[in-house]
Amino acid sequence: MSDVADAAMPDGARPETGGIANPPVIILIEPQLGDNIGKAARAMLNCGLVDLRLVRPRDGWPNERATANASGADIVIDNTKVFEREEDALADLNRVYVTTARTRDAIKPVFTPKGLAPEMRANVSRGEKIGVMFGPERTGVRNEHISMADAVVTVPLNPGFTSLNLAQAVLLIGYEWWQAGVDVPDYQMMMNDTFPATRDELDRLFEHLEAELDNSGFFRVEAKRPNMARNIRNIFNRANLTHQEVQTLRGMIVAMRGGKFKA
Repeated sequence: MSDVADAAMPDGARPETGGIANPPVIILIEPQLGDNIGKAARAMLNCGLVDLRLVRPRDGWPNERATANASGADIVIDNTKVFEREEDALADLNRVYVTTARTRDAIKPVFTPKGLAPEMRANVSRGEKIGVMFGPERTGVRNEHISMADAVVTVPLNPGFTSLNLAQAVLLIGYEWWQAGVDVPDYQMMMNDTFPATRDELDRLFEHLEAELDNSGFFRVEAKRPNMARNIRNIFNRANLTHQEVQTLRGMIVAMRGGKFKA
């Protein structure tokens, strides 16, 4: 769960949405298989989306296959709404986006999922209710669906093969929505119960290692010793050693001499 979920929830917000009171609605037009609906629901909850609407699901609703494939995303499945007309499914929304791999002839703004995410966040922050429409698995959206939308969303993929299944498409939109609202570093080192080695610990490791290398005759040419020692230090400095790793390495050095290391 996002860090925002730990903060005080604003009115109407729920923890499962990451503290957002009104996250985007997902509208599936004529979904064919319950399996696909369930997988889309699972993808939604992964990304803090809980409002699913179905327009003319082929196999009816509720659907046991959808529940099974949702893998625990019951809050999405249990609250799913079914509509006979697209207009009714969109009626309470202030802004609607439609996903398609083909922009066709309509003159519309076209977003990528990454570009759409801050747009949706800004709209929701103003109190707007927004939705993203997905077409049937086999055909995608039709021209009339594009005409109902404020903008188009197209995923930039291999132009020779842009086919996505329904859950993949929902996940791509949902993922960018979620990422736009969390502050997670692109890279971090998992430390578990240890912590980064201090410079003093590293210096003592290097001195210990170099002393043993001297004793073993590794530095055979004195003139080359400073450069070789620097190269060895660079190897270990690139490794971002932890406190525990330094202790382990020093123990290994002693063990190779048949001794017992004392920190």
